[in-house]
Amino acid sequence: MKRFLLFAAFLATLLFCGCEDSARPKLVMATNAEFPPYEYLVGEQIDGIDPAIVRLIAEKLDRDVKIDNMKFDSVIAAVQTGKADIAASGLTVTEDRKKQVLFTIPYIVAEQLIIVPENSPIKAKADLKGKRVGVQLGTTGDTYMTENIQQPERFDNGALAVSALISGKLDAVVIDNEPAKVYVQKHPGLIILSEPLTVEEYAFAFNKKDTELCAKFNAELQKLKESGELDEIIRSYKEGQQQEEEAGSGTFWGKIKHSFYLNFVKDKRYMYLIKGFLVTLEITVFAVLIGIVIGFLVAIVRSTADQTRNKSFLLKFLDSLCKIYLTVIRGTPVVVQLLIIYFVIFGAVDVSKVLVAIIAFGINSGAYVAEIFRAGIMSIDRGQMEAGRSLGLSYAQTMQSVIVPQAFKNVLPALGNELIVLLKETSVAGYIALQDLTKGGDIIRSQTYDAFMPLIAVALIYLSVVMLLTYLLGRLERSLKTNE
Repeated sequence: MKRFLLFAAFLATLLFCGCEDSARPKLVMATNAEFPPYEYLVGEQIDGIDPAIVRLIAEKLDRDVKIDNMKFDSVIAAVQTGKADIAASGLTVTEDRKKQVLFTIPYIVAEQLIIVPENSPIKAKADLKGKRVGVQLGTTGDTYMTENIQQPERFDNGALAVSALISGKLDAVVIDNEPAKVYVQKHPGLIILSEPLTVEEYAFAFNKKDTELCAKFNAELQKLKESGELDEIIRSYKEGQQQEEEAGSGTFWGKIKHSFYLNFVKDKRYMYLIKGFLVTLEITVFAVLIGIVIGFLVAIVRSTADQTRNKSFLLKFLDSLCKIYLTVIRGTPVVVQLLIIYFVIFGAVDVSKVLVAIIAFGINSGAYVAEIFRAGIMSIDRGQMEAGRSLGLSYAQTMQSVIVPQAFKNVLPALGNELIVLLKETSVAGYIALQDLTKGGDIIRSQTYDAFMPLIAVALIYLSVVMLLTYLLGRLERSLKTNE
């Protein structure tokens, strides 16, 4: 009971940590900070053209700005569900998006440019037909390619698409003009075609119900345009986008050393991995505890129903609920469950994202743990239950003292495997603006445009943790065998 109270107190602390006191109302901005120079991370601060404009206008509206960094395809959903007040992520105004959100006046005209290798046979957008073309998921380039040319290969961000192009996995990449210029500057072997794929306008997006806030924001944005201050902000970020140092010495080890410095040492970028790992660990540990509790209870109900001939109405009802829970959870992807819990169930509640992730992954894990426990319980010979009952033990006492200890030992390897799977499943937490270990690697990659080092670092961290868990579980198994 004490442990349960401590755990409940921790969850309550997480819940209240989601709400910060402030004298001024907040303007929550949803963005994907992997799109320089419009939005990118500098240390822990999100900077760029969009954040600079939003902060300036928010100051005029007497509001504090809070920026949530999430997957690009979650930005619009965050505004629609009320998780954010404004979406600012280089959003193109389209007719389909107008049906979902309320757009401000455009603040910049942009182009979707085509990046290809220097010796590419692709010379114009007409040549893209039949080629392997990469785009960022949910962007205008994605829509235009799908509707007018062919199905493209979709990536979470532009940096991943460009990395695939460099490694020869793609023939071309379509991306917005300013990020395209930055990518090409980083990689001399790439060029931009003179003919753009399409021309578009960027604007900020609000919930359709926030007409008053959108009107106030629009008025201030119009003032910035008329005064020339908006053009100055855009120009300063385009010119001031930091360029990394030239590659290290021409030797192999020189390049490796320089890449290591660039990805981890410079600007203390290793901190993205450390902080992300701590978030991943926190989610995993508490989700495992929730999963074990849920799984154990469901397994007891299901196994009792399986072993009972004349079931009571209550037992039938609970068994039916458990079957529905198992069917729904095991039949839907964990990322979908995470998004439903964040955007729908907790849509109107300002709750800690870590708590949301713990609940989502805990509920998901519970379904698999339940079947693992049930298999362990059902593997114990029925004669042991009968022996316990004949000795005067109740059903609950027999389960507690005879059946469950043996079942636990039998299912320990499977439980360990579920823990390892859960640890890796948390990599989708970035969809709700959580900076986990995988997201930390994505941030580094978006700043250095180097896919190799960040991905290898993330993989090695996961591998090290899995090896440690495997070793500890092996020790526990040997200890239980010794106790026999």
